[in-house]
Amino acid sequence: MSRERLFLFDTTLRDGQQTQGVDFSAADKHRIAAALDDLGIDYIEGGWPGANPVDTEVFAHPPKPAHATFLAFGMTKRAGRSAENDETLAGVLNAGTKTVCLVGKTHVFHVETALRITKDENLDNIRASIAHCVAQGREALFDAEHFFDGYKADPAYAFDCLAAALDAGARWAILCDTNGGTLPAEVHRITAAVCDRFGGDRIGIHTHDDTGNAVANTLAAIDAGARQIQGTLNGLGERCGNANLVTLIPTLLLKSPYAERFETGVSHERLAHLPRVSHLLDDILNRAPDPHAPYIGAAAFAHKAGLHASAIVRDPTTYEHIPPERVGNARVIPMSNQAGRSNLLKRLAEAGIDAQADDPRLAHLLDEVKRLEECGFAYDSAEASFVLLARGFLGQMPDYFTVERYRVTIERRFNARGEEVTASEAVVKVRVDGNTFISASESLDPTSQQDQGPVNALSRALQKDLGKYQRFIEDLELVDFKVRIIGTGTEAVTRVLIVSADGKGTQWATVGVSANIVDASFQALEDAIIYKLIRDNAPVASRIAAE
Repeated sequence: MSRERLFLFDTTLRDGQQTQGVDFSAADKHRIAAALDDLGIDYIEGGWPGANPVDTEVFAHPPKPAHATFLAFGMTKRAGRSAENDETLAGVLNAGTKTVCLVGKTHVFHVETALRITKDENLDNIRASIAHCVAQGREALFDAEHFFDGYKADPAYAFDCLAAALDAGARWAILCDTNGGTLPAEVHRITAAVCDRFGGDRIGIHTHDDTGNAVANTLAAIDAGARQIQGTLNGLGERCGNANLVTLIPTLLLKSPYAERFETGVSHERLAHLPRVSHLLDDILNRAPDPHAPYIGAAAFAHKAGLHASAIVRDPTTYEHIPPERVGNARVIPMSNQAGRSNLLKRLAEAGIDAQADDPRLAHLLDEVKRLEECGFAYDSAEASFVLLARGFLGQMPDYFTVERYRVTIERRFNARGEEVTASEAVVKVRVDGNTFISASESLDPTSQQDQGPVNALSRALQKDLGKYQRFIEDLELVDFKVRIIGTGTEAVTRVLIVSADGKGTQWATVGVSANIVDASFQALEDAIIYKLIRDNAPVASRIAAE
């Protein structure tokens, strides 16, 4: 039996940005869009063109996904203006995306009280706006704002709003539970009525989590016939958030009856990448991943040792609803090395490091990883640093250079333009093949004379002269720098996560932890250089093994 297609629509870059404390940069949006495209999402909503400088920049230089449709969001035209002469609508179309999503009112109260127009004027706004987009050769989507409340207040008018959009040529009409107050039974009943009239292959669902039911409401809408699913990564969104795609996607792919009835753009192979995509967003937001997140959390398949630990080892399906590997996760059994060693071997293999299952050094490496992560290191987010740690324990660590010392000083002074600035100066002394190199750099940008901070000065000094390795790091660039305070009070330490890139477009992450932010940064910077030298097969004089 052939399966029906469900279309996944991600609105992290627009709705997710409305989360309190979230402020994406244009570069952040590009990284997230690339990850969503690689995962297999069908639609990626990029934001509202012209609404803010970041969205303006994003649509001036938009992502170019290989599979997904990248689209612009806006609103229907205002009353009293034609669609052709509405500036807001023109801004959405001028973004140049082949698909646009327009939001419009469907609740009588909002039409008459918020917009202060008649019901017929609102219908004309919807109809004319969608028709204008279609006439411009665009795929048009209509977000029916506050639809469920609007339906309960006036079902006939709510239907009229959907009909206005669909009859004008909208590909999809999305039912929005904008205030998040509708419960699953209501969502199912109302969505079923809509699908009976318009057909579910033109209806989508957009839910908020104000009652903790966003995922359940989305599933209820699918059960009722809706075939487009909107949500965000990690459930980001204003107030309590939106439906969490990281929870919905594995549910649709792995759980009955959805796995048997439907297919999505996310393959089972790509499903295993879901934790990485989720953690990428956490890293961008400088947040700790939720260990108890369904499917992908670190504790999602953690089994407390004791009563049923031995049963889990013999038959994990007794206590797990799915095999954790299906979603890129792993079983954790505290006080047992079995699961940890298996996961470790998998990570080593993915990093291209040869290791035998019976190698006694693996137990020591595993213990060290656990110890360091308790101290604040995060190797899930810094794979390059993990590779270096593992190579050291397994005797596969090249000996390139040794940092004998470094120093960073900070002073407030006047720059060449007579402006008072805070400037940093860094000095690094390294030894390469018996030769000593001392390099210095300062943090003031030579062109703008703006201070770029002590870490920038330290990075420049470390990369300034590495002797025979200099040619390997000339294209090395620091592209992201995240700082997180781990712990509280006098026990707190600083974790620095650095993302580096080279001229080939490759990126990798490294981590450092210390009570001193500069020292933590230096650890991550040094790891970044060593990892690049290893990856580029830089020549070494000797190899050393960890004691």
